Amino acid sequence: ALAAALKSNCTVTHVNLHFKKIGDVGAKALADALKSSKTVTDIDLNGNEIGDQGAKALADALKSNKTVTKIDLRNNEIGDQGAKALADALKSNKTVTFIDLDDNKIGDPGAKARGSSQLAISTPRFF
Repeated sequence: ALAAALKSNCTVTHVNLHFKKIGDVGAKALADALKSSKTVTDIDLNGNEIGDQGAKALADALKSNKTVTKIDLRNNEIGDQGAKALADALKSNKTVTFIDLDDNKIGDPGAKARGSSQLAISTPRFF
């Protein structure tokens, strides 16, 4: 329902789903809406049990979305594959200025992907 509302609502700028447990299914629905959103700038997905599949869907949406500037993905289940997908998306998306992946399941390979993304851009975007 929220994803459908975001597709048709031209005024929503902030999406706060803090600890709503939307999981990968909810993240995928939100990602689908973000592909066409022209107003959302700030997304709080802290504590939502989002894993690699949800992170990959969000990363795919960020490749075409040019309005989101901040994403809070703390306290989720994102692993190396999700972190790599987000890092790759940020190589082409220059709009996102802040993304927080603290307290996820990211190991060394995901951390390296985060680091390589930082080197490819002028301002730090992973925290």
